[in-house]
Amino acid sequence: MENMNNSDQNYVKWFRNAAPYINAHRGKTVVLMFGGEAVLHPNFANIIHDISLLRSLGVKLVVVHGARPQIEERIAQRNIMANIENNVRVTDADTLVAVKDATGSLRLHIEALLSTGLANSPMHGSQIRVSTGNFVIAKPMGVRDGVDFKYTGMVRRIDSDGINMQLDYGSIVLLSPIGYSPTGEVFNLALEDVAAQTAIALKADKLITLTEDEGLLDETDKLIKSCSVRRVKTLLDEKDCHVRQLLLRAIIKSGENGVERCHCVSYQSDTALLQELFTRDGSGTLIAKDHKEQLSTATIDDVAGILELLAPLETEGILVKRSRELLEVEIDQFIILKKEDVTIACAALYPYPDAQTGEVACVAIHPDYRKGNRGGRLITALENEAKQQHLTSIFVLTTVSSHWFLEQGFVEKTMEKLPESKKKMYNFQRKSKVFVKDI
Repeated sequence: MENMNNSDQNYVKWFRNAAPYINAHRGKTVVLMFGGEAVLHPNFANIIHDISLLRSLGVKLVVVHGARPQIEERIAQRNIMANIENNVRVTDADTLVAVKDATGSLRLHIEALLSTGLANSPMHGSQIRVSTGNFVIAKPMGVRDGVDFKYTGMVRRIDSDGINMQLDYGSIVLLSPIGYSPTGEVFNLALEDVAAQTAIALKADKLITLTEDEGLLDETDKLIKSCSVRRVKTLLDEKDCHVRQLLLRAIIKSGENGVERCHCVSYQSDTALLQELFTRDGSGTLIAKDHKEQLSTATIDDVAGILELLAPLETEGILVKRSRELLEVEIDQFIILKKEDVTIACAALYPYPDAQTGEVACVAIHPDYRKGNRGGRLITALENEAKQQHLTSIFVLTTVSSHWFLEQGFVEKTMEKLPESKKKMYNFQRKSKVFVKDI
């Protein structure tokens, strides 16, 4: 057997680790949004290759492109006076001609790139079908504060049946920031409005936005790796550029109307899109929709609720009994899931910094709420907490929940994998199995 060099071994390891994510995305509906700036960037060829790869992996893709810089260029070429009111372009008849020219040319350009199938290129053999059409029904923005926005419009309806039919045929659906009215008029639309409304109408699994930045940045310009829609709302600032505000509002609207996940990644990186979707750590920002059930760190006021959850499991011998006094001392280690101020689930993380690992314990969910992946949410929250504490793995000791922890990505290990201090406390009478998950 030939020896593999390190790069080959790393590739095989990455490919194996990506398999669960490939399976998770197959058959899912994804709306991918990027502005005209992304098309102008040298990395756009790689984005096209990644779009082709996603389609090859069975992802149902709707691609929504913008054209703001291209429209600006056409307006300048025609010596048309740009008319911007409240950060919105007034589209008169002359401007509409420039809009049609820019969006039409850009759509043809993207279609041509997606049709490329040269040998020795990433697109070879892809045979992608691209579908475009009058899938976006629009209405005029009308007169606002005394300003008639003429052919500037808003999305009225998305032809979700028509789009789904094309997706079922295996086509990539390509949408431009243009809409059509039942009276035969054409309207200039905001890219972000089209993308958000499309994701909502299709009940898409994901909305992916490609931006100049590496993702969403906080108030100190530091990358936010993951957050809730509620957190995105705090980033809205009327002083920010209008395009950023449109982006944030599109993410918020999608998340509040059923889209489970939004991703924000950079169009400047040739690895960002695939890294975000097919690796554990990602590359940009993952935004999860808000749940009515709130996840939070436990406080002393939550002790009674946690004890009530743990008691039945302790009685059955599934969990080791904890006294109220011990729980009060360790309450900072717990996270809880509440619904209408009632604690319905809990879990704890006990760090072992010297061993760069942490123990998952006291995972308990009220019997009435054991569906809906609440346990998975708890584990994800503990993983995030462990990462913040610079731990590289988490482990759990269990006697009856082996299969569930395997489903959460844990791997069974020997007792020798435990931290030294934990080994000394191991209860040989319980014969608990050891499961470890790298994070």
